[in-house]
Amino acid sequence: MKGIAEKALRYGEKKADYFEVRAEKTAITLNFMKNGVLSASTERVDSGIAMRALLRGGMAGIYTNSTEWDEVKEAVDKVIEMAEKASEISDVKLSEERTYRDYWTVEQKRKIEDVDNSEKISWLSEIENRLKEETRAVARIQVLRDSLKEKHILTSEGTEISSFLPSIEYMYFIIVANEKGSEQAYNQLAWTGGYDRWDEWDPEGRVVDMAKILERSINEGKTLKSGKMDLIVGPEVTGIASHESCGHPSEADRIMGREGYLAGESFIKPEMIGERIGSEIVNVVDDPTVPNSFGYYKYDDEGVPARRRYLYKNGVINEFLHNRETAAVLGTKSNGAARASGWDREPIVRMSTTFVEPGDYEVEELFEDVKYGVYMKSFTEWNIDDVRYNQKYTGREAYLIENGEIKGPVRRPIIELTTKTFWSSVDAIAKDLEFVGATCGKSDPEQGVDVWTGGPHMRLRDVYMRW
Repeated sequence: MKGIAEKALRYGEKKADYFEVRAEKTAITLNFMKNGVLSASTERVDSGIAMRALLRGGMAGIYTNSTEWDEVKEAVDKVIEMAEKASEISDVKLSEERTYRDYWTVEQKRKIEDVDNSEKISWLSEIENRLKEETRAVARIQVLRDSLKEKHILTSEGTEISSFLPSIEYMYFIIVANEKGSEQAYNQLAWTGGYDRWDEWDPEGRVVDMAKILERSINEGKTLKSGKMDLIVGPEVTGIASHESCGHPSEADRIMGREGYLAGESFIKPEMIGERIGSEIVNVVDDPTVPNSFGYYKYDDEGVPARRRYLYKNGVINEFLHNRETAAVLGTKSNGAARASGWDREPIVRMSTTFVEPGDYEVEELFEDVKYGVYMKSFTEWNIDDVRYNQKYTGREAYLIENGEIKGPVRRPIIELTTKTFWSSVDAIAKDLEFVGATCGKSDPEQGVDVWTGGPHMRLRDVYMRW
């Protein structure tokens, strides 16, 4: 792949003000099991080349899965022609950035390549058997997917980045039901690296435990009187709030209106840097460099180094997520947030691992000062408006708190509030830190990228809860 990419670059850079080639080859194995039946088991290799040209302010992109030079050359000529036509109606600029030459990878202790697919299927079967034997899970879906991605990014400015990225994701969806009702749960365990983390993450134990938690919620879950009370949220709730009400509205392309008819806009405007959005202890970051995170990368898809981005810092809107195009418009530098979901998509502004930085409290200390409230450990549903300001989270595993003690389960508590109210209500953040995998959707054509969400336990004071 690299050889044909270099040839395309040498040919294209002579015809454009800026030329970029991204070549990818990904080996994917996927197993899908539904109610004990292996519905799909596939292995495939997906590869192709993406090219972008900037000519007199006109930007265009083109994609091909061919490695035949005549066809690649034809694609180069075509994208140059498209860029020239685009220059009649646009004036795209890219921020000036340093160039890099590097190779990076993520270590595998138990390599994906060395695990036979029959063993992966047996893991799913073991989880299925325990669910059937030990729980009331009436619907059970499991998906195990791993991938090995080789990528080369070359630009006419001199950047040359190669990488090899292994990743794994395990997803489950279960419905537990009895004569009193039903509850459901979905989760995604995912990381970059090999199968050495499989035992550490203990998918079997997690899924079985969740099924039992759902059954207890059905049997014992109470409905409380709606009203204002204290709320403690677990890392899963912290994570979804970080992703939806901080990460998305901090994407510069949303702020500039590009995603308006696709995925929505943002309540944040360019002039709002420095405006307070939460309490002083709130620091929400997006960091692609968290080791083994799902969505980990050392350089983004424009060859810009990844770093931790402080989106909300000390409760204040601090910086946006940028690619080179949005950075140029707003007069700043890219902070390495350009990502494409595959070789046939353009790199746009995306999140990676978005979370709240841990605080100073032990988890137990958060509960000690709560006289009456709810502990929403996880969520079963979330909703947020198109500008990411009005939002709702419905609890899945949740408990009553009385006089500092966790009591019995409560069923489907709902918190519905604004982004500013949510983050301004946070008065204590614990030291713990947990993540879950997710697939973040955006753009047209659709791009689903790998991300982690998470954070520590947090306490919110005097928020309205309803049932």
